[in-house]
Amino acid sequence: MHLKHRFLTALVAAALVIPITPALAADPAITIEAGEYDRTNTIVTFPLGDKWHDSTLTAKEADIPVQVDSEGRATLILPALAKGTSRTLTLTPASPVSGPGAGIDVVPGDGSLNLIAKPATNTSPQVSSLIATYQMTPGPVPAGTSEAFAHGAHLHPVYSPSGKLLTANHPPDHPHQRGIWMSWTKTEFGAGYPDFWNMGKDKSGELTGEIRFDKLLNHWGGPVHGGFTSTHRWLDHTTGAERDVLLETWDLKAYHTMGHPDSPEATPANTAATIASPDATGKGKPPGIFLLDLTSTQAVSGNEPLKLPKYHYGGLGVRGSALWDAVDQVTMLTSSGHDRKTGDATKARWVWLGGDVEGTPTGITVLIHPDNFRFPQPLRLNPKNPQICIAPSADGDWAIEPGKPLVLKYRIVLMDGKADAAELERLWIDYAQPPKVDIK
Repeated sequence: MHLKHRFLTALVAAALVIPITPALAADPAITIEAGEYDRTNTIVTFPLGDKWHDSTLTAKEADIPVQVDSEGRATLILPALAKGTSRTLTLTPASPVSGPGAGIDVVPGDGSLNLIAKPATNTSPQVSSLIATYQMTPGPVPAGTSEAFAHGAHLHPVYSPSGKLLTANHPPDHPHQRGIWMSWTKTEFGAGYPDFWNMGKDKSGELTGEIRFDKLLNHWGGPVHGGFTSTHRWLDHTTGAERDVLLETWDLKAYHTMGHPDSPEATPANTAATIASPDATGKGKPPGIFLLDLTSTQAVSGNEPLKLPKYHYGGLGVRGSALWDAVDQVTMLTSSGHDRKTGDATKARWVWLGGDVEGTPTGITVLIHPDNFRFPQPLRLNPKNPQICIAPSADGDWAIEPGKPLVLKYRIVLMDGKADAAELERLWIDYAQPPKVDIK
């Protein structure tokens, strides 16, 4: 947990800035319809208009924060709403807040961004938690690992709400694997065959394909979500010179899902706010789960398509904790009820990867958006290592064509506890079929 300690000074000093919007002609009202499903701590996003952009509002009937981004998209987290019912909320400019506010902070590091959850003021104890680090530039590799495997453009470390490390980076058996990342394995570009998955380890021992961090376009924090937008260059090295293949944009949002008002996890505070890491017993564990929305948009850089022949892996990859390396220490579960042995090469709406970390059951779930290419998407469940991949190429040949960007959307759930299929399906429904919003 030493990594978290590096951020304590920055966390104490950094107050979450909550902008206040002047009162306009009329406060907007919204009606949220649950639809066919019960809703609990559900992310709700809706267009509110340019006049409210970059502001923070409050749903005054429930004291729920509403965060509006630069394009006028509003987001709130709905604590509870029974199926078949609706709730009307009036949105008003938020009141000024003194001192650090609850929400998500995004703190720059050394070639990285750190996503940090800060607790609601009515939760106890007051614990700020590192959710994940976005490694932009190449980070350090473990002792004995070739520097050829030092690459950026991925998430690691990634934590559960109780502070358990869920990902591994550059494991000895597959040093090219890096936390949570996106890459294609078998590709054709012009006369070359760049491999963007095994960066630094193809059959020739040469680097044929590379994904390199390009630019950080934006990063932000707020009471509901924080995140970043960045670009990655996909480079072909097969000719001996760099050739741009794709320009990929990552848009990532981390949501503040810990102890919201009206939530059963939210309890009155009875201690002063502190910054601490929960211990192995779970004491000090923040309530809730961590949710990350990742959208990868991949656009061809020139006039040549990137061809993707049929292959059993390549796409969004997740490498789980080193404590799950033994085959009997990891659990995999898919939305179709398959486990590690039966789920490889099947299709799914979601997939779970988990196991014990320091005596606590934990896990990562990838929820797959129904708009994605070839949904429900094929899976690669590694039979020997704690690693999963969402692999659309397993269904046959395809290509990313000029002028037709590929958009892939995933929600990543970080949680403590064992896999609960009903709960994971509920989370997928919230993602894929969110409540409807009527704006008045």
